[in-house]
Amino acid sequence: MKTAIVHDWLVKYGGAERVLEQMLRVFPEADLYSLFDFFPKDRRDVILNKKVKTSFLQGFPNARTKYHRYLPLMPLAVEQFNLSKYDLVISSSWAVAKGVITGPDQLHVCMCYSPMRYAWDQMHMYLKASGLTGGVRGWLTRYILHKMRMWDNRTANGVDEFIAISNYIAGRINKAYRRDATLIYPPVDVEAFELREKKEDFYLTASRLVAYKNVVLIAEAFTRMPDKRLVIIGEGPHLAKIRKIAGPNITVLGYQPFEVLKDHMQRAKAFVFAAEEDFGIVPIEAQACGTPVIAYGRGGALETVVENKTGLFFYRQEQDDIIAAVREFEAGQEKYIPGAIRENALKFSTERFLREFGECMERILDEYTEGSRSTSPLRLSRNVRPTLLPDQNLSSGTDVSQ
Repeated sequence: MKTAIVHDWLVKYGGAERVLEQMLRVFPEADLYSLFDFFPKDRRDVILNKKVKTSFLQGFPNARTKYHRYLPLMPLAVEQFNLSKYDLVISSSWAVAKGVITGPDQLHVCMCYSPMRYAWDQMHMYLKASGLTGGVRGWLTRYILHKMRMWDNRTANGVDEFIAISNYIAGRINKAYRRDATLIYPPVDVEAFELREKKEDFYLTASRLVAYKNVVLIAEAFTRMPDKRLVIIGEGPHLAKIRKIAGPNITVLGYQPFEVLKDHMQRAKAFVFAAEEDFGIVPIEAQACGTPVIAYGRGGALETVVENKTGLFFYRQEQDDIIAAVREFEAGQEKYIPGAIRENALKFSTERFLREFGECMERILDEYTEGSRSTSPLRLSRNVRPTLLPDQNLSSGTDVSQ
């Protein structure tokens, strides 16, 4: 059974690349396609050192650093991949990978991290963050996104089965495409984080310092609580702004290596998380350390944090709501038991993902080879169940510098 995996772009090792890494452990013989391949040389083992088949955009000017600017050309580029020789195509998609063209005798399974966020319900947020709410460039961008929405909706018809990374994303898939999806939570390397029972008197937040992460909002809230200590780890365009507004009770460390991040996660009284994420890996890593999470109550956090057991929620992205949540947390701090918090994190392990993904693919292949597509040339490989490749001693944890 010839298999191709199509990934949007390979630039850094983020959440989608963690999923891709494990999918390749299930399908190690698969050919790998991507619009761009600028993956770091010291991380090529993540993709099994495969030679990646890229699009015509790979050689465009400044593609390595300005690849997002080629968004209007990405639908055309992904449609140029000739996948006609493959029996099974798996798209690893949060942008355009699911738009590959397949035939009636090919099975297309989409691992969907989200429908294209900037084209659908988060369009206005992205336009505001990019300063494109008006003017000629703003209206041109709106027109391009209108066309992208039409293309994205049409290409959903070419997907035979959707897999969603959270119930939240399954809902977005249904809203955008009117399609159901199988839920498989992404893999989290929880074993890289050890439990620490004894906590210290400070709060932690860690992420890329970009607009939607709302770290500025967290910093502003803590400046109004001078008796509460906050440590911020990460770098990004908002780093200078955060340092400017940070009061004496806030320590801004910028980028830190994994061991420093893990040490702070283990020692923190609680981890504060104000983003609306599709899934959210970092709050699970904090829980793996036995650290409770104070999270914005929308998105994937609602599925990974158990209220009044592993953390609590605030429901508006406002300073007052964060302040109230911190006070509520401290009033009932004794009910958050580190061992129980870690147990919750273990539900999202890499081993669990490999098992569920392997079983899901076997079910899908069985249905399409023995059911309505009995005349298809597809044949189920009994090796589709995870045959775990040897661990490659990859560095673990979240690189919040990206």
